[in-house]
Amino acid sequence: MEVTKDITIEELVDLVPGSVRYLSVKGIKCIACGEPIWGTLEEAAKEKGFSDEDIETFVKDLNHLKDNPEEQPKQVIKPKKLDTH
Repeated sequence: MEVTKDITIEELVDLVPGSVRYLSVKGIKCIACGEPIWGTLEEAAKEKGFSDEDIETFVKDLNHLKDNPEEQPKQVIKPKKLDTH
């Protein structure tokens, strides 16, 4: 089975366990926060404002991750806002 934009989140997580971390790094964090996501990869990405081109990249990356599970995505650490008060 290949990852497509129409794959459900449940199927994606079963097929590519590393997808939880990958999507979290991209800002789609609800799949790890305890809130269930129903729907497709495309729907979840669109809800977060990602473009069709971004979604195509996600599909490509996730298929690569499926075939190479040892290549876990790196965690992106965002800088903290400086307190200006």
